[in-house]
Order: sequence, then C-alpha cells, then structure tokens
Amino acid sequence: MSLVEIEKDQAVMTITLADEENRNVLSGDLIAQLLSAIDAAESDPEVRVIVLTNRGRVFCAGADLRGGSTSREGVPTGVDLFSRFGKSPKPFVGRINGHCVAGGLGIAAAMDVSVALDTARMGFTEVRVGVAPAMISVLCLPKMRSAEASAAFLRGNRFPAPEAVRMGIINSAVPADRIDEEVAEIVADLLLGGPNALAACKTLTRQIPRMSVEEAFEWTAQLSAELFAGDEAREGIRAFVEKRPPSWASNPSP
Repeated sequence: MSLVEIEKDQAVMTITLADEENRNVLSGDLIAQLLSAIDAAESDPEVRVIVLTNRGRVFCAGADLRGGSTSREGVPTGVDLFSRFGKSPKPFVGRINGHCVAGGLGIAAAMDVSVALDTARMGFTEVRVGVAPAMISVLCLPKMRSAEASAAFLRGNRFPAPEAVRMGIINSAVPADRIDEEVAEIVADLLLGGPNALAACKTLTRQIPRMSVEEAFEWTAQLSAELFAGDEAREGIRAFVEKRPPSWASNPSP
C-alpha cells in the first residue's frame, strides 16, 4: 500500500502524504516511504523544488500511538526524517492542507517555506498523552519566543493556523481557495534562484545561529567568495548585465 505519493511536473516534485485513513501518522512505513520519496527528489537533477502536502483533512497527526515505537533496528525514526529537510540542498515548500499536531507540526516547522489552510488546527499535544515534544523542539524552538513555546508545550492545546504564523512556526495561513495560488507563487520565486545559491541560503539559516559573530563573519566571507567565484554566479551576473533570465530560470514555470 502506498502511503506516500509522488508527482513530478518539470522542475517541481510534489510529495503527498496519502495515509488518509490513519490521519497520516508517522508510522515506520510512512516514514520509510517519505524518506524514499525525498531520496528520489534529491537524486533527480531536474527537480529543483519539493512540495510536501497531504490527502484528507489532516496533514499529519504526529506519532503512530497505536503502532508502537519505531525505534527498532532497520526501521527509520523521526530523527531520520526531521533532520532530513534542513540537510537537503533543495528547498521544501509545505502545503499544509489540513490539521497538524505534534510531530506533524514538527514537519511543518521543518519546511523552508510553509503555507497552511487558515482553518487548520495545530498544536503541541504530546503532554496530553504523557510525553513531550522532544525531537520537534529542535525544529520549533529556534522559531518561537521562549514564553510562547513554554505555554504551547505545557498547555498542549490546539490553536488556529494564523496563530502558528504569529508564533513563527509556519509562514502563512490562507483560505482554501488561495492555497494553491500561494504555493505556486512561492515555487515560482524559488525557481528564479540559482540552485547553489538556494542551497547556500539553507545552510546560512541553519548554521549562523549556532556561531559567534566572529565565527560567522569568517565563515560567511569564505562562503561568499566561493559563491562569487562559481559558474552559477558568473552566469547570474552576466544575465543581470545583459538583462535576460539566467540559464536556470529560462523555464521557471512549475
């Protein structure tokens, strides 16, 4: 049974969580299939943007509480999945087409850019089953104010998607008739950026907060020099001067 579906349209691969019956819980099988789909997207040189979305009313209900732990030899875990999005050189766009709690909210937070239905409900509900949002805190805490994170983690209540935007967990919340348009606009912007430059931007947002100011300036100066000396920058600057699209943006439509 396919719990994850993939569809490629030119430079965009859409990965859909399709275990609607089980609210797309993070079972070992779903995690394995999702990681396999990410592998396929990353290994395809034509794919430049990855959109992650869902079937059904729930984007992801978090851990598979009925299926038991996935912490068994050879079975992928949440750590394998949650760490994957940031490490990927390709940008991920979350199309959060439904409710999203616990580990599902961690996935939403892990997206590089995320858009949710404004009617979706979200929350860190782990405390209500006697656990804590441990792994996903690594993804969510850097985006949230400490006081708001403390209240959300401890209360375990659900809140509307616009509140998740205000907290900084996701980027925007829109009506159902706007979500595809919003995602398309984001994807179109991403396709105008150089692939190496996009990968560098992802690295910046991940690494800079962990560095001292001195370390950050030293590292970014080296990174900037490498980027400016690369073929991609030469093409981009030449295209700018010649007032034409760069080679990677010749066919930007998703």
